[in-house]
Amino acid sequence: MEKSKRGPDKHITRMHFQEKLVKTILQAFSAVSIFVTIGIVATLLWETLAFLREVSIFEFLFTTKWTPTLAPKHFGVLPIVVGTLMIALLSSIVSIPVGLGSAIYLSEFAPVRVRKIVKPILEILAGIPSIVYGFFALNFITPFLKGIFPQIEVFNALSAAIAVGIMTMPMVASLSEDAMRAVPKALREGAYALGATKLEVALNVVLPAAISNVISSFVLAISRAIGETMIVAIAAGANSTLTFNPLHSIQTMTGYMVNISMGDIQHGSVEYKTVFAVGLLLFLMTLLMNILARHIVSKYREEY
Repeated sequence: MEKSKRGPDKHITRMHFQEKLVKTILQAFSAVSIFVTIGIVATLLWETLAFLREVSIFEFLFTTKWTPTLAPKHFGVLPIVVGTLMIALLSSIVSIPVGLGSAIYLSEFAPVRVRKIVKPILEILAGIPSIVYGFFALNFITPFLKGIFPQIEVFNALSAAIAVGIMTMPMVASLSEDAMRAVPKALREGAYALGATKLEVALNVVLPAAISNVISSFVLAISRAIGETMIVAIAAGANSTLTFNPLHSIQTMTGYMVNISMGDIQHGSVEYKTVFAVGLLLFLMTLLMNILARHIVSKYREEY
């Protein structure tokens, strides 16, 4: 009798041990990601503070000449910040309307067979390496735009932005379509029962119900455009002059970091430290966008 009680007790003890072991392993995995993030931020901060001991923060943030590797040296980051924001803005003009339209079609209008074909194609489009989009911009989009704008430069912001917009469009389409399909059918059926058309249901019922995640997909696509590297490094050029003309060559923050990393910059020099200062500024911009996305999701989330 006593022996039969020990069996279940031993089994329960072993289960508790296994659960604690799994919990410890999962905590370790979580800690790794946190420590890596802290390490990256600490490295950026350390080198940026060293940079700011040699260059004033006012000159870095508020002046308009950026020539860290040329004499005389200037460290005004505004030209490459404007270049980055120009790419993000112009690419969102491409990605948001096309992505949202695709999402509405796939969610509300497309037959099941069409959806099964188009959705995987969109996901394949999202998986194409960005360097391929860069050469696509250089060899196809720029010659096409040359026929419309003869004065356009070989390396220009507009073709790079269009390529970034094409790259981020599947993200908008896929996330928005998932959000709209998650809206309960009862809402649609209620609207149809009141005599609404399919378009009215899509625009006045489904889209407002999924608006928090839809807007979140917009913000994520813009964040992705801000951080894009290879397309702008290949197609936008490396002209760090402040300009708002998308037909001219520009340089973005990521494009500068790629160019400077491939040059013969001495380790520990002020030119070397500019990479970390620009990287920290870029990190803060994308962090702000992610915080904005989370705020939008929490504020406009619909409870069904």
